[in-house]
Amino acid sequence: MNRYDVSEQKNDKYFVDTMYGTYADILFILFPFLVIALQRVWNDEGIEILKQPDLSIAAAILAGMGVGKFVLGLIGDKDLGHYKERIVFFIALTLFLVLGPSLMLIIKIVSENEIPKFVVYIQPILLIIAIALYSTSVSVHKIVSRKSETDKRSQNDFAEGDAPAPLVIQSKPE
Repeated sequence: MNRYDVSEQKNDKYFVDTMYGTYADILFILFPFLVIALQRVWNDEGIEILKQPDLSIAAAILAGMGVGKFVLGLIGDKDLGHYKERIVFFIALTLFLVLGPSLMLIIKIVSENEIPKFVVYIQPILLIIAIALYSTSVSVHKIVSRKSETDKRSQNDFAEGDAPAPLVIQSKPE
């Protein structure tokens, strides 16, 4: 096994560990909302859970954290110029698909007496999209970092001793 295989295994393990950390973040964010939902189920509120702004609040939190991760990926390494448009696209997508609608729903649900029926369907969808985009933000940041490390490593291959030794020519004794 050469050093590239070992390096790839370390990168894969690091990536998997990072994803476990990402899902732990998501679970910690959703935990208070789970407690609130269990309390509402205990009080026989059933479907009323989906008519409260809780899911939109959770989606907005995850969207905000996702934007933060995307921004870190955007400004983290100046050598990643060819990824900047993609990262900006994901920031705009997060704002457009999750953060804006979530904030709008929170305001409308809190201020209105009659909650429209579509809210019951939209809030879980927003939460699922927010989870997916947050996971993507972490994985994109790590993939970009890993790609950058791989590029730097391939540029430094000869500096690490893989190149043949320089030819030493001794001068002829006079």
